[in-house]
Amino acid sequence: MLKAGDKAPEFKVESDNGETLSLKELKGMKVLLYFYPKDNTSGCTKEACDFRDSIKSFQKKNTLVIGVSKDSVASHLKFREKYEIPFILLSDENAKMLEAYGVWKEKSMYGRKYMGIERTTFLINEKGKIEKVWNKVKVPGHVEEILKNL
Repeated sequence: MLKAGDKAPEFKVESDNGETLSLKELKGMKVLLYFYPKDNTSGCTKEACDFRDSIKSFQKKNTLVIGVSKDSVASHLKFREKYEIPFILLSDENAKMLEAYGVWKEKSMYGRKYMGIERTTFLINEKGKIEKVWNKVKVPGHVEEILKNL
């Protein structure tokens, strides 16, 4: 499991605008990378809208917010438009980035086991090092907690 002080794993993933984004391109910027299970589900929508509603606070702290899930670029685009999300959403359909960050995990619901994303947030500094990790995130109060730590 990744922890504070570790080098953030490099990634090169397609964004909702159809362009590829890599961690290398973000060097020199503070990046808040949040992994979430699925577009248009209640918890994920609430989380995205909480980030959206606080985006100016993140900008004042020179922090770029980026959401990541396994959903397609088309799904992300619709999700962004529907909820007026002002930040990038990355589509990791093959789960390589999810695996590199250790958030692609076996889950269980009603006794059925399956692979899915464990809601996790990483704060990556300007040099590409992980500053803080929030594991098994509970959506209510999460954005406020992050802002206190910036």
